[in-house]
Amino acid sequence: MALIVQKYGGTSVGSVERIQSVSERIISAQQQGHDVVVAVSAMAGETNRLMSLANQISEAPEPRELDMLLSAGEQVSIALLAMSLNQKGVKAISLTADQAGIYTNCTFNDATIEHIETDLITQWVDKGYVVIIAGFQGRDVHGNITTLGRGGSDTTAVALSAALNADECQIFTDVDGVYSSDPRYVANTRRLKEVSFSDMHLLAKSGAKVLQEHSVAHAWRTSVKLRVLSSFEEGEGTLICEEPEESPSVTGLALKQDLLLVECTGLSITEQAALLKQYEELTAQSGCFKIVVPKATFLQLKLAFNTKIRNISSLSILTLVGDKVEGMADLACNQLKANGVDIYQHNKEPKSVSVIVNQADLEQAAEILHKTFVITEQSQDNNLMIAVS
Repeated sequence: MALIVQKYGGTSVGSVERIQSVSERIISAQQQGHDVVVAVSAMAGETNRLMSLANQISEAPEPRELDMLLSAGEQVSIALLAMSLNQKGVKAISLTADQAGIYTNCTFNDATIEHIETDLITQWVDKGYVVIIAGFQGRDVHGNITTLGRGGSDTTAVALSAALNADECQIFTDVDGVYSSDPRYVANTRRLKEVSFSDMHLLAKSGAKVLQEHSVAHAWRTSVKLRVLSSFEEGEGTLICEEPEESPSVTGLALKQDLLLVECTGLSITEQAALLKQYEELTAQSGCFKIVVPKATFLQLKLAFNTKIRNISSLSILTLVGDKVEGMADLACNQLKANGVDIYQHNKEPKSVSVIVNQADLEQAAEILHKTFVITEQSQDNNLMIAVS
């Protein structure tokens, strides 16, 4: 018998019908002899709806009260899932993160899990219950509800797996694994059977949406085996582990969008230093200071530096990840330039090469890099790739 921690995202529990389907999947795992602990997100769109309500009250809601509001979404989904299982004859209990003993630091809206007191969870598991826990949230030492930031349910599942010494952490989502790039923008992407922790962390950090960056880092640090699976269809998914059976030269291409190039003038040295603590500098020349800013944080920047912002344009960052990509930087840039793609800047780090391009050039640039470096390299030396029809 194994202890499995499963996590279901918002699309997986997006309706009563989907919740009923998830309960059947949980029952199947239990019938195979496994103990099951489940972390659940809010129903699809619910967090956005709650955030919209908050913004109708205030453009900058008080952080503590915002966490109190946003945490309500998960409480709905865990209760409904427990009801579904109980109605099907399976003993289940729902727990908020506070009840489950998930303690975080005191950072509202982007808290970090510090430890989990597992006694209550273990008691219910030992009684044969499926324990369903609210993801995305915790409590601080003062008893305040905190939230973990977008995608935080993944981190909840990984932290639970580590604390409970689970045999595997299964992340169920709306895709059937980790792909060589984002299928929405790149043709002929392929699903990976296995990915190393280090490569997955780089992919997540560089914009791959399938797993949250913090959750991968936590799994890597605590040696929790992760498996990404689809909640809509059967399949083996993608295993994230320390040492995959084979390691390709290029694992994949990550895409990061919703970025702005902001040009500022007349900034003092103190103001420049303050911005560099938050944002990536692109260039600083002729009195013009250029930074890359996520669209989600632009309003905050505009409020502080409106009179000094001269120009704004949309950018994307494309990042090749793999053991041997460093030596491909010049060739990657030359391939893009030869096809008329302007490059603002490229960065080379161990196991990754990133290029910054105009948002309008994203799909063309992604196709070029994926076809040239990911598919070509992996078709030669990576038997882990599985073609997608």
